[in-house]
Amino acid sequence: MNSETSSKLIALVGGSAAGKTWLADRLCQEFGDEATCLSLDDFYCDLSHLMLSEREKINFDHPDTIDWPLFESVLRELQRGKTVLAPRYDFVSHTRLTERKLRSPRPFIFVEGLWLLWPPRVRELFDLRVFLDCSQSLRWQRRAARDLNERARTMDSIHKQFWNVVAPMHERFVEAQKAWADLVIEQSFTQIALGRLVTTIRALRPKPDSTPLEISGARATTPLVAALQSL
Repeated sequence: MNSETSSKLIALVGGSAAGKTWLADRLCQEFGDEATCLSLDDFYCDLSHLMLSEREKINFDHPDTIDWPLFESVLRELQRGKTVLAPRYDFVSHTRLTERKLRSPRPFIFVEGLWLLWPPRVRELFDLRVFLDCSQSLRWQRRAARDLNERARTMDSIHKQFWNVVAPMHERFVEAQKAWADLVIEQSFTQIALGRLVTTIRALRPKPDSTPLEISGARATTPLVAALQSL
């Protein structure tokens, strides 16, 4: 855990369709102007030099497909309080978009992705590491719905990719990261678990005049938890 920087990096790690993006978005809403979100998905290596037929053969569920030097550089710059231009990725064409997105530092930076804790150099940058532990059957249902609606895929291709590639890669590279997490959240997202998560994140930057008791009890019920109760 890193406690010496002004911007706090929070890793949200888990399998494909475990709920990482949803949780990151909800946390950003909860923390408002104090927070921003970053996705590891935008840091896939640019494959525009390959024919589309060749790009489609790439195993995108292997951490080697990520531009780790660029990702680490962006995290370090944000952590130092600097504004950066972050890449954006198109999953339909498997290429990096030409237009990048301006990212400004905030007190809390929520980063979501499959393998955030896999490279030691990246793992050590995070102030808090959260692993979302979601069952394979639920992740499959969510993944199928997402890829049909958002990524122009056929059900046959989604099924083959998930069971032939995603599932074994999850066991090899994603599940192992649970050992490096500070917190493990079960798929049920209970009020207690989410309340503790929000309180834990806020405690990373306690007010100078706050007592430990005030910090531990702060915001026990939050808009985030209320939203989760309605699911």
